Amino acid sequence: MSLIEEKLHNKLHDFLKGHIQLRRPVITDIFERKLYISPNDIVTDFLKKTPFASFNPGAIIFGNEVWIFPRLIFDYYSYTSSIGFLKINMDSLLEGEISKPFKTRIVIWPKRLWEADGCEDARIHKYSDKLLVLYTGNGYYFENGKLKKRAVQGLTSLDSKLETGERKYFSIKDGDELFTPRNMKDSAFIKISGNRATMLTRPSIKDFDVCWRGVAELETPSLLVETMEPVLAYEDWEFKVGWSTNTVELSSNEYLVGWHGVLKEDYSYRNGLAIVNEEGDLLAVSNYLLAPRGLYEEYGDSSLVIFGDGLVLYKEYLVWVGGVSDYAIGIFTVELEKALEKLKWIKG
Repeated sequence: MSLIEEKLHNKLHDFLKGHIQLRRPVITDIFERKLYISPNDIVTDFLKKTPFASFNPGAIIFGNEVWIFPRLIFDYYSYTSSIGFLKINMDSLLEGEISKPFKTRIVIWPKRLWEADGCEDARIHKYSDKLLVLYTGNGYYFENGKLKKRAVQGLTSLDSKLETGERKYFSIKDGDELFTPRNMKDSAFIKISGNRATMLTRPSIKDFDVCWRGVAELETPSLLVETMEPVLAYEDWEFKVGWSTNTVELSSNEYLVGWHGVLKEDYSYRNGLAIVNEEGDLLAVSNYLLAPRGLYEEYGDSSLVIFGDGLVLYKEYLVWVGGVSDYAIGIFTVELEKALEKLKWIKG
């Protein structure tokens, strides 16, 4: 175990030892199902026009459009993912006047060893004149002459033509030492200033998966170990938790974010909301507010899953753009005020 991993493990041990239950195992599903997008509703610019699966999309609002960045899979042999782009008029969505299919362009696909098995689960953040894209790079690295598997937190950008910039992945930094966990994903930017960003992330530390915060240097890119702290733990009925979405700014020091818990009883992914400050400290958290229900959501390539990755505000609505059981996309809406009423304040 590296010295960095040992430091993080010690922080995690102290956090879990002092953990007090914040949530209950209850579902209050407040979201209205506005639209499902099946793989058959997607037409891409790839030679294989229609994917086998389209799910776990990132999202961002531009004017009256929601830009959606789904994870696309075109074969089940190696299950290699790419990230596409489509857009939907929000007023048409809310009024139920959507025409299909959706013209979709593939914008990110594997080009590096560390993402060779797929570019997955985009989270979108607008910064300056570009879109920053956090995504999971599912791939490999060499260690002692052997090729080994690893999932890293990838980072790239998209310009006005949706062309990608440089691709990098995050490590954890302590002085001159760097450590890359075997699995680090489920990240979101809170606030960016120059080369530094406050972030939410989820590194796997000795097989423990909880929600962390930290400060990152983007040029490297790397999270600074001294700034990293666990902030949201799994409860007794769960075996892991993670951040589900990008953050949404509510005020100068309050940011809304989705999270998920994975249940021991059935391996289902159930989702809630949290509010953090600009440092990533947990201010408020809900019980489960969005969980799979019915045939469309409970059955799929990975059953009983609603996961990620897009959270946006439009007019008075909070809109969750998520993956449905690893095969389709669901768009879920609720009035923002109704959602905020369901959060329990811890600080502030």
